[in-house]
Amino acid sequence: MLRRIPILLLVAVCAAPAQKYSGPRPPMPDLPYLKHAEDLLPTEATEAKEEKGKKGRKDDLLYIVTGPNSSAKTPLASPVFLFQSDKLAADKLQLFKLESKNGRREILFGPKKRPQPIRLDVTRLDGNLYRIEAAESLERGEYSITPEGSNQVFCFQVF
Repeated sequence: MLRRIPILLLVAVCAAPAQKYSGPRPPMPDLPYLKHAEDLLPTEATEAKEEKGKKGRKDDLLYIVTGPNSSAKTPLASPVFLFQSDKLAADKLQLFKLESKNGRREILFGPKKRPQPIRLDVTRLDGNLYRIEAAESLERGEYSITPEGSNQVFCFQVF
C-alpha cells in the first residue's frame, strides 16, 4: 500500500498540466477583465495624465485619471482577473490604490514618497491566457492595473 502512494502522486502531478482551461475567455486582448463567476467585466481602460509637482515639490509626479469612480465595480475584496496577453506582458502589470479627490482619481509619485505596488499573483492558464489576483485582500476604494513604465491604466473599484 505504501508503495502505491508515490506512484499515485506521480500520476496526479503528470496529469495536472494536461488539463485545459475551459472557463470564459476575454473577448479582447491586452485588457484585464474582472471575473464574476462565469461573467467577465472589462476594467476601465484609459490613460493617466501626468502633472508636475508644484510649490517646492518639483520632483513629484501626480498621475490623474478623470472621474471620481471607475465604471468597473466589484464587491470582491480579492478580485480575480482574466487577461489575454498580446502586446502587454502579464508579468509586467502592477496594481496601485488610487485616491479619489476633487472629482478625479490620483496617485502621487515623489523621490521621498513612492507608492509600492500591491503584489499580483499571475498564473498562466492556457497559451497567452492568464489569471491575475492581488496577493492580499483589497480594502474598499479605487484601483488601477498598469503596465510597468506606462501611463496606460485599467481601473476598477472595490465597493
